[in-house]
Amino acid sequence: MLMWFRNVWMAVSTVAHGMFVTLNTMRKTYSHDRRTFADTYAYPEEPLKVKPRYRGFHRFDLTTCIGCEKCAQACPVDCIYIEKEKSPVGKGFRLTGFAIDYTKCMFCALCVEPCPVDCIFMGSNHDLSCYSRDGCIVDYAKLPLEIAWGRATLNPTAVAESKVLHQPVWVKGEESPFEFSET
Repeated sequence: MLMWFRNVWMAVSTVAHGMFVTLNTMRKTYSHDRRTFADTYAYPEEPLKVKPRYRGFHRFDLTTCIGCEKCAQACPVDCIYIEKEKSPVGKGFRLTGFAIDYTKCMFCALCVEPCPVDCIFMGSNHDLSCYSRDGCIVDYAKLPLEIAWGRATLNPTAVAESKVLHQPVWVKGEESPFEFSET
């Protein structure tokens, strides 16, 4: 009998606590001293600070990708599309396309774990706005290297310009613009 009263008390107290949190949030929402988003953050001029383990838009290292397609197989929503062809230089494959459809992507980061060479990982970018669904399909093999690697911001202008290109920006066997030569 004592256990029954304890269970009833726990149920009532947890519901009351939940209602208190809800009412407190509603009070803050309708208060007159509430600040706007623009007062709190200077967003377009200064980027928002994100947490260290934030899962934003992907970063992809085209120079280390071996074309194994393990990331595409691990994706639960099939939003990664890889196009490759046999490499004329040496063995392996040459990537002609590595596209991610962000209208489908749920940012679960399941594509990051199976990669044997760690060429795909989650970035901290969160602002890829566009007016069409075609702008949400990003082909990392056709982006400039500094944007694909995450050294520059992935923006709608760069994505739109990458759709005009017909050849990949970097081909295996060529020297990467980010590699330093020892002199």
